[in-house]
Amino acid sequence: MDIEKQITFLPTKDLNATTHFYKEKLNLQLFLDQGDCVIFRTCENAYIGFCEREFTFFDGKIILTFIVDDVDKNYDNLIKDNKLQVSKPIINSKYRIYHFFITDPNGYLVEIQKFLDNTTWKL
Repeated sequence: MDIEKQITFLPTKDLNATTHFYKEKLNLQLFLDQGDCVIFRTCENAYIGFCEREFTFFDGKIILTFIVDDVDKNYDNLIKDNKLQVSKPIINSKYRIYHFFITDPNGYLVEIQKFLDNTTWKL
């Protein structure tokens, strides 16, 4: 798998307070504001995202997101292992992404995705 960038997504009940903390207190660059989710750049190819959700949506878990160029190729490689729980790739028009999820051995959600708007990731 050729990972181009990585995002760790965490749920928050107070997106405004969270945004203020990471932007003003930790001086992280606000990279993308999606309305109910914000993404901060932590270093060259790594990001942390917060989505305003009830914790039951994530079941209190984090989502590890890997940005790749070819979602379908990665999906095809992962479904070869019948023991893995892999969702089918779909387009999420709200966030303008093409993605699927897989569960790791710890129960964490791993999202394999590509932004449909390639300009999003060009600085």
